[in-house]
Amino acid sequence: MNSEKQQGAAPSPSRGRETTDTTPRPGRPEREANRLPVGELAHDVRQEKRGIVMDHQDGFVWLRPEGGGTEWTARPGDVRSLNVRERAEEPMRTRVARANARSRGEVL
Repeated sequence: MNSEKQQGAAPSPSRGRETTDTTPRPGRPEREANRLPVGELAHDVRQEKRGIVMDHQDGFVWLRPEGGGTEWTARPGDVRSLNVRERAEEPMRTRVARANARSRGEVL
């Protein structure tokens, strides 16, 4: 019966390239424009700590201290990417550890 309706039905005028409906589809959360990639060195402005982005879960960003340690969560609005000067101040051992992990295919 559905096939009969589909064959005889006229095409819907709302299905075309001219449609500019910007409402998000249900069940699919909007992707944050400023979402930092996993592995990125970031700064938690609320706790005044730097860490590596480990995951994005339940509306929080999971960060781990640069040299290792216990992860903590932060709100996405409280986490920002480091600029060039802040990255230059990063200790050499941290940069070497990150380069080594990257060469092994790990995320650090």
